[in-house]
Amino acid sequence: MLSRTFINISRKNPSIFRISDKHVLLQNVPSATTDCSRMSSFRSSEPVGDINQFPQVEVVRNAPEWKYVERIIAPRVVPIPAAKQEYPSGWKPPSPKADLKYFVARTKNYMLPVYLRRTFRGQRIVTAVRRIDGDIWQLEAELRYLIEKKLDKPIVTRVNEMNGQIELKGDFVTIVEQFLLDKGL
Repeated sequence: MLSRTFINISRKNPSIFRISDKHVLLQNVPSATTDCSRMSSFRSSEPVGDINQFPQVEVVRNAPEWKYVERIIAPRVVPIPAAKQEYPSGWKPPSPKADLKYFVARTKNYMLPVYLRRTFRGQRIVTAVRRIDGDIWQLEAELRYLIEKKLDKPIVTRVNEMNGQIELKGDFVTIVEQFLLDKGL
């Protein structure tokens, strides 16, 4: 497209352009602007001038309106939840029992790391438990026994010892979360 434009222009004024072997070369074309400075640079803007021509501004360190802005801004760290007897959402803080050989660490938002993955357009459904420390094989055996007892059929599991993850084929998020909450994790 661009070369056709140059070809059409060169036919009108052959002294400006020369065409050779599908390449268009410019000859003696004066540049539109010879100034190489960027137009958006601070150097190209006009100087401010006298500061007294602008209205007076009062700088307030702690404006009374700032409390409304703070409500919108997300906190830098997740605050520690207040201790209550019972929470309206059903959330329970971790209180692990001392006799357990494994531990499931909470996420930074104090939630259980139990996730449901759907792949292949919803054909494959996998429940994943992450952030497991300790005897991961014992936790896998207990989860498999619990789910197989509820379903009355065997299930497929996969243990990734290096990453501290267990994957269960199927949707067992509520069963796994309730099991971990009963254990105090």
